[in-house]
Amino acid sequence: MQNLQTKSPFRQHRRITRRYIFFALGYTLVLSTILFGCHKLENKTQSQVLSSNSKNKVVRIVRSKQLTALAVLEKQGNLQKRLQSLGYKLEWPEFAAGPQQLEALNAGNLDIASTAESPPIFAQAAGTPLVYLSANSPDPKAVSLLVPLNLPIKSVRDLKGKKVAFQKASIGHYLLVKALEKEGLKLTDVKSVYLPPPDANVAFSQGKVDAWFIWEPFVTRNVQKKIGRVLIDGSNLRDSNNFYSTSRQFYQENKEVIKVFLEELQKAQIWSKNHPKEMAQLLAPVTQLDVPTLEKMHRKYQFELVPITEKIIKKQQEVADKWYSLGLIPKRVNVRDGFLTPEQYAEITPKDILAKNN
Repeated sequence: MQNLQTKSPFRQHRRITRRYIFFALGYTLVLSTILFGCHKLENKTQSQVLSSNSKNKVVRIVRSKQLTALAVLEKQGNLQKRLQSLGYKLEWPEFAAGPQQLEALNAGNLDIASTAESPPIFAQAAGTPLVYLSANSPDPKAVSLLVPLNLPIKSVRDLKGKKVAFQKASIGHYLLVKALEKEGLKLTDVKSVYLPPPDANVAFSQGKVDAWFIWEPFVTRNVQKKIGRVLIDGSNLRDSNNFYSTSRQFYQENKEVIKVFLEELQKAQIWSKNHPKEMAQLLAPVTQLDVPTLEKMHRKYQFELVPITEKIIKKQQEVADKWYSLGLIPKRVNVRDGFLTPEQYAEITPKDILAKNN
């Protein structure tokens, strides 16, 4: 009896020990499974984040349909190489005109736009937080008022009561206002037909409108095909600049990308100006125009980036005030809200462009 009593605690202790060992082993197995699963989940999450970030590192610059230095920049591929070294993928989406570009900019579907003076003003009036990055030469001869060959229209005054097509809020819209005012007429003296360039091209070729204010290469194509003739161009009308712009958020988060873009664009401008024949040969495959025609067309461009100055800002404000006085924007726009300080421009603008200020 005494033996039984002395052995019993030992056996009981051994049973407890075995239970503890099995419990410990089971707990360890479960814990390691959980930890391993968490580690895998963490790795997967990190991978997804990296993948997401990599997908988000895309720069979208508008494709130039006017076949200017911006088109050269795309075709030469130098910008793409530099952005790749910074971890960015480059895309070139297409848009019908400036207003559509800035709608996409506001929606986050475009990062850098190339427009005339009016689209940014209309965008600012609609609340788009854009930033003017750089000004470009006006290139007034590259915008023309076309009339059909078979209509006896000899001057802008002859357009009174006629249907005139143009992209609303575009350079064509602005220059039509100026051309009419020069002849003592108002925009209400003509029948405005708001059409994006592709639709206006069809309407003009079918004789559904009496005139069309448009830019290259639509002008040259219609003249070559003997559909229309140039009544006037922007030579004695245009007093404003073209602009490259972006969203405020893209500017704040991608200053290095913007700096690289402007550096490479400036190189493309200089190359285009000094190599007209090579430029025409480079761009001929992406248009219906031959090399000699492209060379002639490109003589209408100055291929020049210019620094943002107080004079440019004041002129942009004059344009904004004009649109407001015509009742075509709902509120007075302070264009300065979209411009940077001289110090901020100095951070992103190539030095040779800034030197033009001196």
